[in-house]
Formats: sequence, C-alpha cells, structure tokens
Amino acid sequence: MRVYVVHYSEIALKGKNRRYFEERLVENLRRKIRKIEDCRIRREYGRIVVESENPAISEVLRKTPGVKYSALAEVAELDVESICERALKIAPDAGTFKVDTRRSNKDFPLTSIEINRIVGERILKAKKLRVDLHNPDKIIYVEISSKHAYVYSERIEGIGGLPVGVSGRVVSLISGGIDSPVASFLAMKRGAEVVLVHFFNSTIHSQSVRKKIHDLAEKLSEVHRVRLYMVPFRDVQMEIIRCIPSDYRMVVYRRSMMRMASLIAEREGAKAIVTGDSLGQVASQTLQNLRTIYAASNYPVLTPLIGLDKDEIVEIARRIGTYDISTLPYEDCCSLLVSKHPITSAKLDEVERMEENCQLREKEAVESAEVIEFG
Repeated sequence: MRVYVVHYSEIALKGKNRRYFEERLVENLRRKIRKIEDCRIRREYGRIVVESENPAISEVLRKTPGVKYSALAEVAELDVESICERALKIAPDAGTFKVDTRRSNKDFPLTSIEINRIVGERILKAKKLRVDLHNPDKIIYVEISSKHAYVYSERIEGIGGLPVGVSGRVVSLISGGIDSPVASFLAMKRGAEVVLVHFFNSTIHSQSVRKKIHDLAEKLSEVHRVRLYMVPFRDVQMEIIRCIPSDYRMVVYRRSMMRMASLIAEREGAKAIVTGDSLGQVASQTLQNLRTIYAASNYPVLTPLIGLDKDEIVEIARRIGTYDISTLPYEDCCSLLVSKHPITSAKLDEVERMEENCQLREKEAVESAEVIEFG
C-alpha cells in the first residue's frame, strides 16, 4: 500500500493556531482533489496523509500553498522488519545511499540512529551499494508516526508558504503583462484569497485579449480558486483623456483603478489591494508616483514584487506557468493616449486639483462589471 505523505514548514511554527492552519490546508486539498475517486485525507501529528496512489495528486500537492514537500510513500507496520522490507523495495540497485529517519512517535522502541543503522545494514547485505552520508545518490527516508511507518525516496517539492485563506482576502489588479499574475500568486503563497480585477477598454480589447485574461485567471486557479472582475474602463478613460494632460494620464488612470478596486474590496470583504509594481521599473513606478497613486486607495496597497528585478519576476512566471500566456500580444489600456515622456514625480495635490475637473463614473463601471469564477 502507498499513500502521499504531505509536509509543511511554517504551519509547524504557529503554536496554538497550528490546528487552524492544518485544517485550512486539508480543506484546500479536499476541494482540489474532490473529483478523484477513492481518495481520503487525514491529519497526523506533523503531517497530512492522502490515501491514494493516483499520480494526479502529485500535481495538486506541487501547486498547493502551504505544502513544503510531499512523497508517495510505502506504508509499513510499526516494526523494524516491516520497515526494512519496504526500504529494500525502493532502494536502488547501484550507487550510494543513506537512510534518514524521523521519529515523531517517541514510544517506538528504537531511536532514529538505531533505525538508520539497522535498515542500512539490511540494504547493504541485499544489494551492491555503498553508504555516503554526505552526498548520496539516493536517500531512503523513514518516518515513524503514531500508527504507521512511511518509507520513500523521492520528494515532490511544493510551493511552501501558508494555506490560502488564513490571511484573509485581497483584491489583486491583473493586466495582461508578466508582473501582475506573479504578484497574485505570491499573495496566495502568503495565505491570501485573491479576487482578480482587470480593467478593459472595449474599443481596443479584442476577444483574444479577453481570452488571455481568462487564461491567466484559469492558470492561477490551479493554485487556488479565484474570482475575476472584468471592469469596463472606456467611459472613465475617455473622461480622463478629455480633462487630464497627456503626461499625467498614466498616473490618473491608475488612481481611478485604485478607487474602483477599493469599491470591489468593500463589496468582497477584502482587507488590501495587491499590485504588480516593481520599484523604478517604469515611469509610473517611481516612489513619488506610487505615493500619489496609492493615496487614491481606501485600503492598504501590497506590492509583493517591489524589490524584485525583471529577471527574478520572469523566473517565477515561468515556474508557475503564466509566462507564456503573459507574453502573448496585448494592448494595455493604460498606454492609450499617454505622453511619450510621462511625469515621474506627480505631486498629490496637483493631481487632485486636476481630477476636480473630471466627471468619473467609477461606481457605475464597477456595478456593470462581469464577474467570473475559476477553479
């Protein structure tokens, strides 16, 4: 019999709240594997066990925040003979190895070091292998729990972080670029449930762009389910173009988006707004401009990418599978009729005076948004 053994890292440090974090992780896993037949999940001390050998589960575990690593393990009885039999089954036929035992069940009569020695000796007698404690070709892991022992040799690395939902809900602004989907993913990794918001101008957005945003939302929903607001921006944008100088329009576009995101955050019970800003990457992301833009929000603005360079952001995008989607051709509504040399130090009081001349129907735009569920 084989099962998936699931481990976490930060959850183990949560003290009295540990059970809540574990239960949220189990709940998230149950939802994601609900369509897999004959699959049960249970909590044990220090681990979660998924009773199934279905290979589809490994992909779910790899993409679920809160999971540090998992493994498809042989289940052994709580006696050293049974453990040795399972270890021999998965041991390689050549090369070097070592045995690494963790014993959460302190009632087991042998220590971790004694188990390592006994299991290692049995493998050496049965196979032409050498022991290498520092850089082995294969590690045989043994876990001694309260009811069973688990033996495995291959780990499936996970996302790490915290289970989605333990940190509350955020509204995340998503464009068709590389950065914003990565920012949304990193918010999920820190335990936030994400509501995506995209602003589109129907005169420049084709069906292919709409599909691109949906594909990004679908990809992110592999991590955790998401809700997407598609907010029409055309009327608001035309009014900004009418009354705001071209070198200030980018800043005012984004301030308007912050106000509309705040309305959605209020509706969704969110506690913050997430953006894909990286300090100094483009003209709108100078410190002065970010200060002026964020001042329009009624909620804290979180910027998971603020200290990352483009190469680091691209690396994450490739890893989570959004990069190829993000690099498809895209018309960004924020680039419509803006100056070739936009302002890089927009002062808040000056921008607020300019906005007094605008009749921005932001509430109406939010009320007419299309809302789509993914995952």
